[in-house]
Amino acid sequence: MRNEAGSKPAVVPAEKPADQPLLQFFALIFGLFLGLSLIKFGNPVVMEKFIIPPKDFYEWLFNPWPAVWGYWQLAGVGVAGFLAARWRNDLPKAILALPLIWLGWQVVAGTQTVDPRLSHGTLLHFSTCVVCFYLGVFALGRRKNLGLFWCGLLAGFGLVLVSGLRQHFGGLEATRNYFFLYVYPQMKEVPPEYLKKLSTNRIFGTLFYPNALAGVILMLLPLTLAVFWSLRRQFTIGARRFMVGVVVMAALGCLYWSGSKGGWLLMLAIGLVAALFLPSKRQFKLGLVAGVLILGLAGFFVKYSGFFKRGATSVVARFDYWQAAVQTAKANPVFGSGPGTFGLAYARIKKPESEMSRVTHNDYLQQASDSGVVGFLSFAGFVAASLVYAYRKSGLRGDWVKLGIWLGLLGWALQGLVEFGLYIPAIAWPAFSLLGWLLAQASNQIDSPQPTG
Repeated sequence: MRNEAGSKPAVVPAEKPADQPLLQFFALIFGLFLGLSLIKFGNPVVMEKFIIPPKDFYEWLFNPWPAVWGYWQLAGVGVAGFLAARWRNDLPKAILALPLIWLGWQVVAGTQTVDPRLSHGTLLHFSTCVVCFYLGVFALGRRKNLGLFWCGLLAGFGLVLVSGLRQHFGGLEATRNYFFLYVYPQMKEVPPEYLKKLSTNRIFGTLFYPNALAGVILMLLPLTLAVFWSLRRQFTIGARRFMVGVVVMAALGCLYWSGSKGGWLLMLAIGLVAALFLPSKRQFKLGLVAGVLILGLAGFFVKYSGFFKRGATSVVARFDYWQAAVQTAKANPVFGSGPGTFGLAYARIKKPESEMSRVTHNDYLQQASDSGVVGFLSFAGFVAASLVYAYRKSGLRGDWVKLGIWLGLLGWALQGLVEFGLYIPAIAWPAFSLLGWLLAQASNQIDSPQPTG
């Protein structure tokens, strides 16, 4: 068979029967690893020094784990992935090279950092992100049916939602009391961000703070709904509607109680984009989009009218961070201040009345601040090019699961404009992995048109 240009199609490594046990095993442990990351690695790597390793079974079960534990776990998963991986010559080399260019420049910028210890920890995390991406492309990408993979990842997402609901219905007060009775006395230094988080009733699940919980919901809710809806052989339409309804109520409830204003608006935007893929007439879709937009924005302004009356302090603070990031990038456009060191650069130039922050609350601007123009362009170019290529080549309209993954990754990329998900393993590792798998499925649509349900 020849492609549209008349040339021979690229060779795609098929899933051979002899490889199936290894691929299935890898999909299972990779999904379990990413599901575990949602529960245990929800803190920013730039605040790793505040994570106290668990000392007993109770702490091991309920407390967050140091990121280095995740690195070792990924090393074990990576061995199975390496054995299952096959090279792909049908994907655009430029997109495949961009993560390596980005990571390589991070290493170069790390040689000029203002804090080697902080940059070292950040580089380890960035390396795991790139490993997750290539495991998604060359190993996980060989499978179209990811049932075993979804088991681990979606189980982790379910536990995140359960944790958030538990906090809203009384668990947050218990967490607050436990922290001040048992954890706080053992900590030499307590991050002000964490104390501020505990002082409110905004839920955060297993993540560092409420907006990070919103980021996980944005990324994984569309995928979860698509996977459940695609289980036609396993469940009746009534059962699938029930499962989808339960997940929607739990996720949107957690999003609402997280108090994330940006998350609410981005979820509205993702819903509007999803509506454009509905198999309906154009007039109906435009009317639906307009109605949802009006109702969603009206509800947003009613809910957060008090926030705007108080001066939208968090928005003002973000503009302050962004201005500082641009200023740092201008001062050192080649190497920046070093990976993960925005907080140190900001501390030197911030206004006395401004609130301190260790992150820019904008992944793209922090790349410019921490690693200069090359770091910014390589990361932003990688994210944008991957999403555009997947949109054009993945056949999203014919596959609910691919569409759900793409919508979730779109939400992740857009939230990066106002948050720091790149620096949180629980968000970054699944995002890079899913992006790798989606790119692997984006090519050779003529020869493999079957869906991935």
